[in-house]
Amino acid sequence: MTLFHFGNCFALAYFPYFITYKCSGLSEYNAFWRCVQAGATYLFVQLCKMLFLATFFPTWEGGAGAYDFVGEFMKATVDLADLVGLHLVMSRNAGKGEYKIMVAALGWATAELIMSRCIPLWVGARGIEFDWKYIQMSIDSNISLVHYIATAALVWMFTRYDLPKHYRLPLTFLLGVSIYKAFFMESFVHVFLLGSWTALLVKAVITGLLSFSSLALFVTLVHSN
Repeated sequence: MTLFHFGNCFALAYFPYFITYKCSGLSEYNAFWRCVQAGATYLFVQLCKMLFLATFFPTWEGGAGAYDFVGEFMKATVDLADLVGLHLVMSRNAGKGEYKIMVAALGWATAELIMSRCIPLWVGARGIEFDWKYIQMSIDSNISLVHYIATAALVWMFTRYDLPKHYRLPLTFLLGVSIYKAFFMESFVHVFLLGSWTALLVKAVITGLLSFSSLALFVTLVHSN
């Protein structure tokens, strides 16, 4: 039973990434090693972020149950490095915009999946007792994949040299939402004391709105040129 539960969680977490790779056409371009390079860039960026946070943002020693809104906001600002990393990955790949976006997003999201969820799923989902949190963790990995695809598309559009000026404001706003989404979610959960399923639903809705907005801008921009 425990192995069956682990298999369900593993399939729910990893198969959407495999399906995305196959159905997006990346397999036809032999883009596997490009995705691996994007994942390596993710690891380097996360290492730099960890060193920066450990140096300039030491652990907050507030009261039990207290939440440091200012400190967490400043820490979330460090996620600007993710945008820089995604831009570097896309700038090193030649091809259409869709290809660059998918390579960067899929490699980035897969690296995050392996580094942050592989061991917890392997250790926890094989436990004796069933726990819904591993199903939630697997669903959250799919939300992260959609989030990074939308973010990579926003970065690609924002860094175009021929970007019309009236696109700057909505793209800047959406990039800000993508950076501070985790901070907003943590603050929202802390203030309203949301349950785990409710928080996951809110995160999915916000990511969906961000993705549809990015898609609308992308389609409009591509067809206008």
